[in-house]
Amino acid sequence: MVIAKAGMDGHDRGAKVVARVLRDAGFEVIYTGLYQTPESIVATALQEDADAVGISVLSAAHKHVFSETAREMRQQGLDDVILFGGGIIPPGDVEWLEQQGVRRLFLPGTSGPEIVAWLQQAVSAQRASGSGG
Repeated sequence: MVIAKAGMDGHDRGAKVVARVLRDAGFEVIYTGLYQTPESIVATALQEDADAVGISVLSAAHKHVFSETAREMRQQGLDDVILFGGGIIPPGDVEWLEQQGVRRLFLPGTSGPEIVAWLQQAVSAQRASGSGG
């Protein structure tokens, strides 16, 4: 699992908390650090053979970051890797982001156990379908 902070957004506490929650739940987690590009996030996912990529966006650049990451994932053949994320995302943008390839968005106030449960189910289903990362 890759957890990333994209763009010029320097607020990484939430991403670090989610990475730790996922690690404590048994996931292998790679945290990319700050200021990543969609290309560098996808390169990390390829290198680590990730089942999922999670992106945290608080900078109002969510449409660009998620759509470019989804596009890059498709170009690199990562159609089987789950793209999810969270942060400050207007509810009106959620459907558009899902249409771009984001499987799930976790907005402020989502509990760690909710994120873990969803990812356990999603990764398990992806692996069962024979197309796991």
